[in-house]
Amino acid sequence: MTGAGPARTIFDALSWSVRRDILWLTWNDELTVGQIAAQLHVSAPTLSSHLTVLRDAGLVTMRADRNFRHYRADQPKVRALLPVLAAEDDRWTPTDASPERALAHARRAELVIVSVDVDVDQQRAFDAFVDASQYSEWLGTPVRIDGQNFAATLEWRGTEVRGHYDVIAPPELIAMTWDFADDDIPVPGQQLIGYLRVRPHGNGSRVEVHQHAADEVQAAFLETAWSTVLGRFARAMASPLRSPP
Repeated sequence: MTGAGPARTIFDALSWSVRRDILWLTWNDELTVGQIAAQLHVSAPTLSSHLTVLRDAGLVTMRADRNFRHYRADQPKVRALLPVLAAEDDRWTPTDASPERALAHARRAELVIVSVDVDVDQQRAFDAFVDASQYSEWLGTPVRIDGQNFAATLEWRGTEVRGHYDVIAPPELIAMTWDFADDDIPVPGQQLIGYLRVRPHGNGSRVEVHQHAADEVQAAFLETAWSTVLGRFARAMASPLRSPP
């Protein structure tokens, strides 16, 4: 009998651990008998018997392709049986039912991504963000770097930016926490988290910032701020008057 089958047929199908393993292996992947057998270390005849039971219970689908038969778990039908499967095997416990989740605090945030491509190599592009003299030159305002702490006073309204390079992994990654010292900026008094990556790209490199924001308003502001910073960097790197390092 093919289809969902009576409850007895379904529960009998799930009573064997090897059949539950087959459902687990084929949950996201369509596998041949040989591929399943290789992972479960059972003979082809034995496996074929188990697959027949699962098909009769309506828990797997089969697709024939020339000399091969491909099997896959029927997700809607198996999903309805998750409580039964979870009682026998912790792998089937839904993530949102895991008791550990109550021990963690979760929140969702916006992510702003801004990038520019420049015709300078990866190391030179990276150095431009960790060397205070270079940073000051292309940003157009004094930048102070003391160890892994940095600060800059922006020309518009004298706003102070200050922060810390939590990770400096040349020539590719800078992870930073930072803030504005200005009550009129829409993000005062909270540490912002950003990642700056420099990767080879074509004959030059790509500088990309991933900046976390609390909401859409903050994200829009930070998108403008980082677009201005990286825009100045790209313009400076493209300037024919810029002397080589």
